[in-house]
Amino acid sequence: MNILGISAFYHDSAACLVQNGKIIAAAQEERFTRKKHDFSFPKHAIEYCVNEAGLKNNQIDIVAFYDKPFIKFERILETYLAYAPVGIRSFIKALPLWIKQKLWMKSYIRDELNYSGKIIFTEHHESHAASAFFPSPFQEAAFLTMDGVGEWATASYGIGKDNRIEIHADIQFPHSLGLLYSAFTYYTGFRVNSGEYKVMGLAPYGKPNYKDLILSELMDLKEDGSFKMNMRYFNYCAGLTMTNKKFNNLFGGPPRKPESRLTQRDMDLARSVQDVTEEVMMRMAVHVQRETNMQNLCLAGGVALNCVGNGRILRDGPFKQIWIQPSAGDAGGALGAALFAWYQYLDNPRKTDNRKDFQEGSYLGPCFSDNEIKHYLEENAIPYVRLHKDEIPEKIADLINDEKVIGWFQGRMEFGPRALGSRSILGDPRSPKMQEIMNLKIKFRESFRPFAPSVLTDKVSDYFELDRESPYMLLVAPVKMNIRHEMTDQEKNYFGLQKLHVSRSIIPAVTHVDYSARVQSVSPDTHPLYYQMIKRFDDKYGCPVVINTSFNVRGEPIVCTPKDAYLCFMRTNMDYLIMGSFLLEKSEQKPLDKDIDWLKEYELD
Repeated sequence: MNILGISAFYHDSAACLVQNGKIIAAAQEERFTRKKHDFSFPKHAIEYCVNEAGLKNNQIDIVAFYDKPFIKFERILETYLAYAPVGIRSFIKALPLWIKQKLWMKSYIRDELNYSGKIIFTEHHESHAASAFFPSPFQEAAFLTMDGVGEWATASYGIGKDNRIEIHADIQFPHSLGLLYSAFTYYTGFRVNSGEYKVMGLAPYGKPNYKDLILSELMDLKEDGSFKMNMRYFNYCAGLTMTNKKFNNLFGGPPRKPESRLTQRDMDLARSVQDVTEEVMMRMAVHVQRETNMQNLCLAGGVALNCVGNGRILRDGPFKQIWIQPSAGDAGGALGAALFAWYQYLDNPRKTDNRKDFQEGSYLGPCFSDNEIKHYLEENAIPYVRLHKDEIPEKIADLINDEKVIGWFQGRMEFGPRALGSRSILGDPRSPKMQEIMNLKIKFRESFRPFAPSVLTDKVSDYFELDRESPYMLLVAPVKMNIRHEMTDQEKNYFGLQKLHVSRSIIPAVTHVDYSARVQSVSPDTHPLYYQMIKRFDDKYGCPVVINTSFNVRGEPIVCTPKDAYLCFMRTNMDYLIMGSFLLEKSEQKPLDKDIDWLKEYELD
């Protein structure tokens, strides 16, 4: 039984292939088209998934689409009518795509795939809930989904048990925690639907000076985590922006211009909305546990990528275990829709061991053999040294110890927004200067952005206040007290971006200004080569931690192919690139021709 899941036409389009209940392949369209957050129909991702399963389109038994377009259009139409004539410009801008594609999704899918089989449509938050529960290690659990908006729902909770999920309650548009966060993303000068994680990274530099104002003026938050938003301050229902003049007046000025200097006010706004978001998430979690009486919680939806909030639910919340879908945003809806079809629509049994999830480490994307990599290198006359597989861990560990920055391209590409050791850029976390070097010279991004540590699973608790695995980099935990550095009186008085210049622990490059870290635990079961490399780094140099950031530069999706990896390597100040068994040294490479086409593809946003 072959089931193809599809998400498309909002942002982060993706495809997933489930065969007899097993996730065979999943990937986002952006990785193939090189357009970040590509929302177009995921024809390249579908082609990859079908080929990975060794199928042709006519061998697909069911196509599952991740939301219900008619209900979503109903919400858009009702919203515009409620605000008319104010929203007419926005409505006219949105209408052509609905008329041409979105309302005729079944016909569109049939035409694109030349497919005549069964097509089903799950509700948006049903897809999120399915993506949270069905791949989880739990036989039964509560689930909580939170995002911007689906059809009408913006958050929902319920129970997953055996092979079924049931939504018990939801919050509906326009009241949305995801859209509140996006409003502040817009207001602080970042791009909506992609810059939210920048707000989360900026928050520790600020103080929650606006938290009370948000809770008194922007939203009416109840004890159970439900809320209503004061729509007098927001423009997203009818306009082309997130906020309006009343919002500007409330917070003392217009939105920050993108790329302009960050002020203490921007940092305080980021901290304030982050604190409010954590408060809402915590109240929701407490309410869900009280209502369901479950010990386990599964999370999905874009807000579930807020790993600081996730970490707080784990530490301070009422659940014994939580599991977060690695591709928690809309891309994961493709996976959720496919699994919903297998378990709930077809009523197939589901059995777990309450320990291991079904996501395969989320290594579900394309893999390139040494022969394919060698062909690319030799076809383009690219100099390399070939290593034996057994040599790779020690060689890369030595280079990291020498403070070299390494592009690491190994195995199957990750599904989801985090690099998990297949398409990663690696560095030495012990180096105080490495965060700034990698941000400005490698990633071409803001200097305040933190980097994540990859740490051996059996050493997690030696370095972080975390008593369990965190394989998907979706939990933030404090750095252990015994590896922190004492701050001087002068350093304690630093504010804003001055805080960047303080070495806070023995692994300063992955210790954020609030002594936290977004932890990825690495297991020998899911990525043996990556594990062996970090273990060799620990054996030789006494550190079981490396910097792991995604293999891309700002404005570009994570690399997918050897060509993507080589071009990204060449246009940055990375020192080495290891692709499969092939090690490339920057000093040995010829400069790229400035006029070649790829430069046009990789414009910074």
